Amino acid sequence: MGDSQKLMIAVAGVFAVGFIMVGASKDQSNEQKEAASQIRTLVAMQEMANTKCPKLIQNKTGTQVYFPSKTDTDKETYVTLEWIGEKGDNFKTASCTLQQQLGGVSKLVIDGEVLIDKKF
Repeated sequence: MGDSQKLMIAVAGVFAVGFIMVGASKDQSNEQKEAASQIRTLVAMQEMANTKCPKLIQNKTGTQVYFPSKTDTDKETYVTLEWIGEKGDNFKTASCTLQQQLGGVSKLVIDGEVLIDKKF
């Protein structure tokens, strides 16, 4: 079997899986649709926080952070990421809160100093 035939079979498989997924989603109850929507909202907030917060912390401290030490969220409106500085870092603690209603970072606290505090 040639490469082009394998590619056509793979594309056909992707379309088949897509049709199955669409057909299965039509049978969802309102509760299932609501739960799926809440999960998508939480994932979007987490992704935005994991993109914006490390950049802000690096801009303010010069230290690049990767994985938060602690995460807090109500799963609907906000997510707070916290980092504990390690030896050689330019900060001891950093906390970054992202509010969904603002669509961005609403609070940034580094070593107890509030650098951003947006109210809505």
